[in-house]
Amino acid sequence: MTNFKWLLFCLVLTSCSAQEEKINGVSFVASRDVIDETHVNPVVAVNANYAAVMPFGFIKNLDHPEIIHNTDRQWFGETRAGAKQYIEELRKKNIKIMIKPQIWVWKGEFTGDIMMTSEDSWKELEDSYSSFILEYAALAEELNVAILCIGTELELFIKYRPEYWFRLIENIRRTYDGKLTYAANWDEFRRTPFWEKLDFVGIDAYFPVSDEKTPTVEACLEGWKTHKPIIEKLSKTVNKPILFTEYGYRSVDFSGKAPWIYDRNMGDVNLQAQVNTTTALYDTFWKEDWFAGGFIWKWFHKHDEVGGADNPMFTPQNKPVEAVIKTYYTRKK
Repeated sequence: MTNFKWLLFCLVLTSCSAQEEKINGVSFVASRDVIDETHVNPVVAVNANYAAVMPFGFIKNLDHPEIIHNTDRQWFGETRAGAKQYIEELRKKNIKIMIKPQIWVWKGEFTGDIMMTSEDSWKELEDSYSSFILEYAALAEELNVAILCIGTELELFIKYRPEYWFRLIENIRRTYDGKLTYAANWDEFRRTPFWEKLDFVGIDAYFPVSDEKTPTVEACLEGWKTHKPIIEKLSKTVNKPILFTEYGYRSVDFSGKAPWIYDRNMGDVNLQAQVNTTTALYDTFWKEDWFAGGFIWKWFHKHDEVGGADNPMFTPQNKPVEAVIKTYYTRKK
């Protein structure tokens, strides 16, 4: 083999290998604190190769157009400075980054229901949202971040103002050269109009997969048969890989029935349910070449102080499911 042919063969082999690497991510929760190596080591230990860093903007109510962001009244991790510090610290351990700016509506109302009542209010919201997202597009460009998520679960905003979103994507592209996605809710993604303008179809993957109290892996695999063909078909239609911008299950009874529920009254801990639902998700998607990977919801910086056998919430930390994640998150060295 000539030197030229050998070089070409190596380049092709390297390219194919890079494409095969899954995004094995954690959703790294913004906190009051600066982070350091001790907070990143558990991310490395679970074999993650990506982290979603999530600065926040705040809206007073669902029909209020002003997004408050990057202020000294926010937790450090929710601000631009905090996001930058988190990114720089995570990168010291070779963790790649998706910046995923999110909105919090007062009292935790669902962002998908944000809806203005007048044209003037819509325009004010658009201006405010552009200010919010372009600030983090600039940060993503400054730090050469791998992925920017341009929004999370904003269905009505997109439904009633689609032209704005197409313009926004163009504006972001002028600021940031990396890859783009949007985090559509599990029951929203089929109606999102701009997938062809992005690099990934992003889905917050809280699909119902089983009504069992302790869902078996087999039952969840069967449950995914309803959703997987729809997801795969969209990927092939728009010629974009699927990225689970969020996925995960609570460690409670009936964890696969309505995985999006955050109700703290659901307190009956069921660690096996979380293990089985998560295992089925990996077995369904992680082997597919049209599937890019995903970000487990959610990962707190003080690893030793969260999760555990008595915790009914989403975090996998210090629970049996953490070992499941580590097994599937096999990193290429």
